[in-house]
Amino acid sequence: MTNKLISQNDWYSILEASPSDELQDLKQKYQRLALLYHPDKQGPDVTVTEAEEHLRRFIEVDQAWKVLSNQETKRAYDLQLRGAYCLSPAISQPLKAAGNELNQSWPVDARVCLDDMTWDEDNEVYTYSCRCGGEFSTGREEADGAIVCCDTCSLGIEVNRTNLTGCDIVR
Repeated sequence: MTNKLISQNDWYSILEASPSDELQDLKQKYQRLALLYHPDKQGPDVTVTEAEEHLRRFIEVDQAWKVLSNQETKRAYDLQLRGAYCLSPAISQPLKAAGNELNQSWPVDARVCLDDMTWDEDNEVYTYSCRCGGEFSTGREEADGAIVCCDTCSLGIEVNRTNLTGCDIVR
């Protein structure tokens, strides 16, 4: 499975799933859709156009399952999607303000208060260690309400300026 193939399609939408679905949920959705669109399961009253569309959908569903059922390709795909979602707030907040919501909604793994992050004077960013050994980092102006992704794994945190917003550090 090439990176080009991974990034061209929304595999979760094709399986009518979400990134937070467990493997068993993904498998059930795949099986239901594969059965629905399988060429051998089409009735005699299906038109040629419908049969072609069902075959196309069957192939898409199969490709989605191949990406999302394999731990390595799923992780790579999730990281690509999170990269799009976890844009620098300087980029993503104006998009949201203009009504251009990002397509994928990702679960926030933790809410972290700015006071619990470390200020890196040299790089002028707040940092926070991830449980995988990676690091979350965000700039001073971008910190409040930002969704920040780990630079190593697929976890994401929401950064808030004060404890009043319900920070819940999860390790």
